[in-house]
Amino acid sequence: MMLWLFLILPVIISVTSRSIDIHDKSTPTTVSDRLIELVTQGAFRGVTYYRLAALADTIGPRLCGNESLTQAVDWVRHAMIGEGLENVHVEPVQIPHWVRGAERAHLIQPRVAKLSMLGLGNSVGTGPNGIQAPVLVVRSFDELDVRCEEARNKIVVFNPQCDWIAQPVGCYGPVVAYRGGGASHAAKCGAVASLSRSAASHSIDSPHTGMMNYDPAYPKIPAASLSVEHADMLERFQQRNQSMEIFLYMEAQTLPDVVGYNLVAEIEGSTLPNETVLVSGHLDSWDVGQGAMDDGGGAMISWTVLSLLHSLNIRAKRTIRCVLWSCEEFGGIGADQYFTAHENEVPTMSIVMESDMGVFHPRGLEFTGSNKAQQIIQTLSEQLQSINATQILPGGGGTDIDPWVERGVPGASLLNDNANYFAYHHSNGDTVNVLNSTDIDLAAAVWAVYAYSIADLDNLLPR
Repeated sequence: MMLWLFLILPVIISVTSRSIDIHDKSTPTTVSDRLIELVTQGAFRGVTYYRLAALADTIGPRLCGNESLTQAVDWVRHAMIGEGLENVHVEPVQIPHWVRGAERAHLIQPRVAKLSMLGLGNSVGTGPNGIQAPVLVVRSFDELDVRCEEARNKIVVFNPQCDWIAQPVGCYGPVVAYRGGGASHAAKCGAVASLSRSAASHSIDSPHTGMMNYDPAYPKIPAASLSVEHADMLERFQQRNQSMEIFLYMEAQTLPDVVGYNLVAEIEGSTLPNETVLVSGHLDSWDVGQGAMDDGGGAMISWTVLSLLHSLNIRAKRTIRCVLWSCEEFGGIGADQYFTAHENEVPTMSIVMESDMGVFHPRGLEFTGSNKAQQIIQTLSEQLQSINATQILPGGGGTDIDPWVERGVPGASLLNDNANYFAYHHSNGDTVNVLNSTDIDLAAAVWAVYAYSIADLDNLLPR
């Protein structure tokens, strides 16, 4: 084990192994109340934030296929074992290994200026000489189709527009489509590279990265994101009929697949141990910022669910399993392989829960399931009145749990005040500073109350 693990783990283990007197008459009477009290006012207050900060500061970003992701898995696994959690183990998965390398973009005409850019995951590089070419700015795929002949031998810049103020979360899907598919649309028209406006609700000249994909019918051309400010500037140049040229250099490459790991731990059920409630977040992140919000926070609150129950020496009827996924950012690769290996558990999986949209101030749960299941969830939500987190809204999906939901297993995600999520998402701004300890404790309380309450029902949630 590395030296920093020896230095940090004893602190984490001592914090998370404090003895809780379950017979103390001053403690709340219901399990849900005790969970809320423990994590918001008791011995676990601030622990989840401490864990997140230690992970993000010490290891930093955890790109799929990178050694830092393996270090993060080892870090959490040793801490889980140290605090006495059950069945702590890793399950190997094959994951891609994309490497960013050095990269830069410069405006050459009408003036010389550095452009704020980040290469996109899966992108090819430019070659050692880079690419210098004129520029065509379009707002949509439809506009590119109309101007397809103009795009030949140019760098195409996609600058889609959306009212992020009115739709701080809803704009993401329409805008990110150009990040994901822009390169092949541009290549179809003979373009030499593709740049896309960052999918960001707010920007201070900060580019946001993410995954892209190639259509095998067209040549692979380099793809990167631009800051909102620079994408808009290029469009203004075009509107003034000013000639533009950009120089783009990217060393990006995809290396052979490597072995990664999903990390698993459990609190075994008291009477129905073969039936399961699954809580989860993904441990990987992009290689910028610290991966604190996306998705270190979701991973840490899922771990805390087990820690709270272990500290209180409480078991639900069913097993509560925490899975920290590998390589979500490249399309849920670790989770897909987990589902393939555990597909036989579909009939005994009561609910799958994934927190991957921030751990800001919680409001309740987003839920996908039958009407009967929703009625049960609505009843359980009353246990969260003391922290005002009783809302239930439709949703409840997530890249890592969607395979289960598609097979009819109820799904849930954390409903929280995440209007600023896409201001930091996949950027250098995703650091511990965007979160706060109080909100994380409350989010962990919501996560723990639902996990325990569902696991302790007399029956599985109805399909």
